[in-house]
Amino acid sequence: MGKYLLATIPMIMGIVCLFIKGLIGDEILADGTIVEKNFFLIPLSYLFFFSGILTFLIVALSSTFKKQTSI
Repeated sequence: MGKYLLATIPMIMGIVCLFIKGLIGDEILADGTIVEKNFFLIPLSYLFFFSGILTFLIVALSSTFKKQTSI
C-alpha cells in the first residue's frame, strides 16, 4: 500500500488547490470585470491530478509486470 502513496500525494494536493481556489473566491469590480487573483491554482491542480494519475499507472503497471515475471 505504501507504493501508492507516491501517487496519492499529488492527487490530494490537486484537491487542496481547488479547495483553496473556492475558499478565497473571486472579486467582481464595479464595472463588471472579474478579478481572479488565484487563477493559477486551477491549472496547477490539473497538473497535480495528471501527475498523480500518471504515477499511479506507472506503479500499477510495474507491479503487474513484476508479478508476471516472478511466476
